[in-house]
Amino acid sequence: MADTENSVCDKKVFNQIFELNSQTLCNYLYYQCGDLQQAEDLAQEAFIKLWNNCKKVIVEKAKAFLYTVAKNAFYNQVAHKKVVLEYAKIPRSSSDIETPEYKIEENEFMEKLQNAINALPEGQREVFLLNRINKKTYKEIAEMLGVSQKAVEKRMHKALVKMRKTINNI
Repeated sequence: MADTENSVCDKKVFNQIFELNSQTLCNYLYYQCGDLQQAEDLAQEAFIKLWNNCKKVIVEKAKAFLYTVAKNAFYNQVAHKKVVLEYAKIPRSSSDIETPEYKIEENEFMEKLQNAINALPEGQREVFLLNRINKKTYKEIAEMLGVSQKAVEKRMHKALVKMRKTINNI
């Protein structure tokens, strides 16, 4: 590991990283979500994650780490909101009375699903969300990410396998 004076774990270095990047990260997130409070919350979460992982992140990669963490957190929030909105669209009939047990099981599954999505590595999560939430084709995703369509297919396959294991093992 690098010396402590050039480590993200050093408070002075961390504060410099914060001073240099907090406003631009917040602006980037505000551009993404259009909600200043949400942007500030996401930026704060990214800096907390940076501090919690300071031993693993070198100073030169701190900015990229922050943007990646913030972007993924935003995508997770968007995915969660879309799942909630899609669920809200499902018509309910008065004859389809759900038991409290069913509602509890449903809430537990939604939590497991969200945790499984969060547990995916970045590449797999990005492909999964773009395909399943944003309805992008594998070809469109490959063009967006600058990878082959086969790579996208492989990431999606691995994501689905890992999610099944995560959901079934929880």
